[in-house]
Amino acid sequence: MNKVKLNPEDITYEKIVDTNRVAKVVKGGRNFSFNAIVVVGNQQGVVGVGTGKANEITDAIKKARNKAVVNAFRVPIVKGTIPHEVNAKYGPSKILVKPATPGTGLIAGGTPRAVFEAAGIQNILAKSMGSNTPCNLVKACVVAMTELRTLAQVAKLRGKAFDELAGEKKSSTSSKNDNLSPIDLKELQEEVLYEN
Repeated sequence: MNKVKLNPEDITYEKIVDTNRVAKVVKGGRNFSFNAIVVVGNQQGVVGVGTGKANEITDAIKKARNKAVVNAFRVPIVKGTIPHEVNAKYGPSKILVKPATPGTGLIAGGTPRAVFEAAGIQNILAKSMGSNTPCNLVKACVVAMTELRTLAQVAKLRGKAFDELAGEKKSSTSSKNDNLSPIDLKELQEEVLYEN
């Protein structure tokens, strides 16, 4: 996970994903408290998710927001979408996330949509295939976003040159259509954003 320090003044998107009232049964009756899930982001590739619990709903939201700012991480975005398909799981929740062509928009349910909007992703396809409990689903979405890698990051991890992975080196037997054109390679290299 690419943890990032997110300044509170940089936050351009904030959404309360879910609030819930819970009760603890004690000798004298029931004690009520509230929990909340908040998503924050700068809509430029940085997003954070936090949960908070308190006796008052406003305090729970404030705690969740503070945790979301602390838990902020960077999401790689390529041409307004994600670099590749991801299948992620957290507890009983499963989510499938696919990149989409420009003009598709955000095709996702309410909980994952908040994460994608906060990150600044414009085109994406997402499908929840397990439990739809907001708490678990938002965490599954975070797991999916942290598993994303750009081509340059994969090349760095493997200790290879960017051109090797992108397919610039042409063998004598391969045709021109098998490999990416120099223009496509240049675009891919320009899309390597947020390298730390």
